[in-house]
Amino acid sequence: MADELLTVPEVMARLRLGRFTVYDLIRSRRLLSITVGRARRIPGHALRDFITHEIQEAA
Repeated sequence: MADELLTVPEVMARLRLGRFTVYDLIRSRRLLSITVGRARRIPGHALRDFITHEIQEAA
């Protein structure tokens, strides 16, 4: 997962969250993303880092 670029729908499926929530995470800079042309992509490592951070915050 570390080297891939994920689409928003892929992140939605992996986190089981809605589109608005994923874009809100991106807007608030809690989830790193890049723009390629007009497409928004989330690096796999950014998703892993987000999950790790959320687990640490919950503990």
